[in-house]
Amino acid sequence: MLSDSERFAFVPYRVHVFETSGNAYDGVQTDDRIATGDLLLVMDEGVVGVAMTWPFAVTAEPGHLHQVAPKAGDTFDQLANSLGVEPASMSRAVTLARQLGFAIEPALQSLMPA
Repeated sequence: MLSDSERFAFVPYRVHVFETSGNAYDGVQTDDRIATGDLLLVMDEGVVGVAMTWPFAVTAEPGHLHQVAPKAGDTFDQLANSLGVEPASMSRAVTLARQLGFAIEPALQSLMPA
């Protein structure tokens, strides 16, 4: 039998899959089931993004999502906080993109923790 610590030793998160990055952008704006920090995936375009008011891509190919633009001296966590998302959401998005073989946005790649 699993203890409570073992049963709840995971962090669930959602990935919303769309046919186009335009649909992903529109979905974030209109679907209340998509929360800030949820991941967005558009396989045919090679895009992985993070949902927020202005959804952004972590991949080199942003499609119709916004591109990240870190300020000089920003860390990964500072960039996430400035975008209003948890650093863990951005990290999960980068991990997903890498697992799928998608190139990561160079400006974001340089901020990734070692």
